[in-house]
Amino acid sequence: MLGSTHGTLTTDSRRARVVACGEQPAPAVHGRPAEPDDLDVSGRPLYCEVPDLDRLFRPESLAVIGASDAEGRPNTGITRRLVDWAGRVGARLHPVHPSRPSVFGLPCSRTVADLPEQVDLAVLLVADPLPVIEELAQAKVKFAVVFASGFAETGDKGAAAQARLTAAVERSGLRLLGPNTNLNAFERFRDDLDGPAIALITQSGHQGRPVFALQELGVRLSHWAPTGNEADLETADFLSYFAERPEVGVIAAYVEGIKDGRAFLLAADRCARRKVPVVAVKVGRTEAGARTAASHTGKLTGADAVVDAALRQYGVIRVDGLDELQDTATLLARARPPRADGVVVYSISGGTGAHVADLAAGAGLRLPVLSEAKQAELHQWIPEYLSVANPVDNGGHPVGDERGPRIIRAILEDPSVGVLICPVTGPFPPLSDKLAQDLVDAAERTDKLVCVVWGSPVGTERAYREVLLGSSRVVTFRTVANCVSAVRAYLDHHRFVDGYRSPFDEAPRTPSPSSRKARALLRPGQQLSEHAAKQLLRAYGIRVPREQLVTSAAAAVRAAGLVGYPVVMKASGARIAHKTELGLVKIGLTSASQVRDAYRELTDIARYEDIALDGVLVCQMVERGVEMVVGASHDPLFGPTVTVGLGGVLVEVLRDTAVRVPPFGEEHVRGMCAELRGRALLDGVRGRPPADLDALVEVVLRVQRMALELGDELAELDVNPLMVLPRGQGAVALDALVVCR
Repeated sequence: MLGSTHGTLTTDSRRARVVACGEQPAPAVHGRPAEPDDLDVSGRPLYCEVPDLDRLFRPESLAVIGASDAEGRPNTGITRRLVDWAGRVGARLHPVHPSRPSVFGLPCSRTVADLPEQVDLAVLLVADPLPVIEELAQAKVKFAVVFASGFAETGDKGAAAQARLTAAVERSGLRLLGPNTNLNAFERFRDDLDGPAIALITQSGHQGRPVFALQELGVRLSHWAPTGNEADLETADFLSYFAERPEVGVIAAYVEGIKDGRAFLLAADRCARRKVPVVAVKVGRTEAGARTAASHTGKLTGADAVVDAALRQYGVIRVDGLDELQDTATLLARARPPRADGVVVYSISGGTGAHVADLAAGAGLRLPVLSEAKQAELHQWIPEYLSVANPVDNGGHPVGDERGPRIIRAILEDPSVGVLICPVTGPFPPLSDKLAQDLVDAAERTDKLVCVVWGSPVGTERAYREVLLGSSRVVTFRTVANCVSAVRAYLDHHRFVDGYRSPFDEAPRTPSPSSRKARALLRPGQQLSEHAAKQLLRAYGIRVPREQLVTSAAAAVRAAGLVGYPVVMKASGARIAHKTELGLVKIGLTSASQVRDAYRELTDIARYEDIALDGVLVCQMVERGVEMVVGASHDPLFGPTVTVGLGGVLVEVLRDTAVRVPPFGEEHVRGMCAELRGRALLDGVRGRPPADLDALVEVVLRVQRMALELGDELAELDVNPLMVLPRGQGAVALDALVVCR
């Protein structure tokens, strides 16, 4: 079985709360009641408003609740940093303390009510922020930041305290960052750097440090949102906000847990529509990582296979390391859209070029063989005995004179080339200095991507520190692996957004006639028999074999005559999950005597195993196809999910499946099939004809509709095997398992 019962998805987020089918009232969408057109057929939101966070990041005035300038007090250092920050950004800062007349020379208010003006932002340096929230609401404060810890990250008691804080914030109307956050939003951002910026979102402040430090390498950063426990504002809010900011070229994120699965997908969808790349480290690939993340932020990490599929579905680029996050975000911020997807490796060493080309091709990059005319052009400056087909080996000496820039220019002028990668395994001044300068000069003149891998472990060389890092057009890496993965992400991102169509635009909003018929077949809390499960499939237009349910050997013989020999006989009952293992399936029966014997044997086994039967199915035997599995289950984070894979009795051994989160379209289903390791079986192998892929796609889409319309009432649906017949002949669901919630 593919699915399992995880419990009802009920997120209290006021932006994208999931509502079970038929439940009222409708969920709120970013603080306003959702309209019917905002919801899909399952009651989940199709739209989220973009929060206006301008005054969070750039307040005109702010209050510091619990401000201090007393030596040795923890709040003193924070207050001093906020005073300095306010001075840099031109914000008016108002300290609040019940017993101090002033803090760092600034007049101090005794309470929030005593503030001299309505402030945009309140920073709470108090252990218990709950009593302050109502005061801030009365003062009409727009935003609050809570540093205090001891909430959901600490366990059940802390989670209850965070729930009370969340409820108070929802009543107040203000927006809250935190709790368990830090000062990252108030860092010093360099204003002397140009080009598209990286906007950073992190649930752990320390994990954002390497990306923030990119400024020291000349990479522009515009914002840092340290979301902490996300009692109110969450990663999805910042994704939506940054997607609309004109200065943001890429969003880099460190995500420990996703608070609201649908809100996250809607935000990622907005980024895809705006063609703003999102690069993310998502913790939780392993059980240990998921456990640690939950203890740190108190959130669901979700089944990682589903999370991974959902991220890819909306173009989020998932990376594993912070170094990959740095490098990939930098490239995507700096690079213009590709003119071509061809990659050329250019080096001074044949061995280096061959090695890098091997790694690039292995990562799925296309390394076109340069045309004979282009090779002849390059051989004007490169000796004939060196290969210039791709990789291009210049032998070393040409980089020292006028030949160097001509070679680079000639490569970049080739219409098949969109990316040039030049690995420099170690410095060799003065030639390496000139090579670096030639690459920078070429990058300034072209709109194609120029990447350099500076392999020296030292990193203090002038060619690296001054020439390469001094350019905002060249993207410089320290490892070939990071360069290759970043280039692949860059090309994949642009392919994705160029053809992107939001699945939310075409998501079903009204129930189909099938849903009424299907819902009548459901039995809450029970598993359906195979016969009832197939009726459910038939209600949604999914083809099943000719079959009859019988309760006697004589009726079985009559049914076999009507169905047509050969037949399959199977025990049918609500408690049977794995009929084959129990010997409750008989195939290839060709005579009345075999049918009678099979009936007696099946009922005897059921009595021995104490299995209640509603009868025995006499089924049409379907052969000559590819056995697939199509399933639907309920993920605690995203709700209904749909799976397709290689089926049959070995489905749990092969584990060759792909998953998507509804809504999705036909192209996504074909993408799921392409992901399967056994995809070649559908194309036809060893003389077998190609399978009816169109029919398989149609079944998956119908199961998706079923999952959307019945998803909150279905714990699990497995169609296994789905026999996909030769092209043009359709697909038949030979067996099905349905478990109701």
